[in-house]
Amino acid sequence: MSDDVQHALHEAIPLLAPVTDIPRVEAEILLGHLLGVNRAMLIAHPERTIPPDKLAAFHNLVRQRAEGCPLPYLTGRAEFYGLEFHVTPDVLIPRPETETLMDLALAARPRSVVDVGTGSGCIAVALAVHLPQATVYAIDISPAALAVAQENVERHGVADRVILMVGDVLGPRPGPVDLVVSNPPYIPTGECGSLPLSVREYEPCLALDGGPDGLTIIRRLLAQAPAVLRPGGKLLIEIGAEQGEDAVNLARTFYPKATVRVHPDLAGRDRVLEVQT
Repeated sequence: MSDDVQHALHEAIPLLAPVTDIPRVEAEILLGHLLGVNRAMLIAHPERTIPPDKLAAFHNLVRQRAEGCPLPYLTGRAEFYGLEFHVTPDVLIPRPETETLMDLALAARPRSVVDVGTGSGCIAVALAVHLPQATVYAIDISPAALAVAQENVERHGVADRVILMVGDVLGPRPGPVDLVVSNPPYIPTGECGSLPLSVREYEPCLALDGGPDGLTIIRRLLAQAPAVLRPGGKLLIEIGAEQGEDAVNLARTFYPKATVRVHPDLAGRDRVLEVQT
């Protein structure tokens, strides 16, 4: 690769084209990440010389991206609900569809929340940022994931209100709380092998595989929630697009007197199971 911005980008774009619809943008993001500048600066100064070590690092990142590694893992950054989060391969990359869960959680105006399977902490942190009076318990079975969450909690200045806990589903039993939220693993085991390469090869299986029917963790979550919810508390659980009917039936077996419904995401697909006790 040549040693100025224009030529480096020009040579990177065709290498990235097979894995992304926006190869130029991604090339600019990767180069800007390495040089510590934004895309606008790169566009304004295409003649800028790239130091040899940075050029070699850029070449390496382009190669990894071309092999399928997700862009957020290469830059260590992902955006969720208008906030920037640190991410590593130890955590799931936040998805736009999870913002439906966030909208519903914020609308409930809880004073206390448990986020089950917090991963990067994106849901817990976003809730704490937008609900300055709320206390959020963030649980994950993975200490490595919680280390990433800790960094995000500190980055956004909510360490005094987000309590990180190692645990399996609701094992630590925090509470009682007003709201339980979760983006659990919900992909059936048999479908994990057909996920896009960037997901199945790079994102943590622990955060994806929901057991034979995709509902294993959701089933446990529904069973354990009464031990931590206040009377009249609510559960909001992200589900797969084809799981609405099964999730509703499952919830009604645990909460026969509750109001149970499924909310669609912006694409109109089943996305969030709500249980109002």
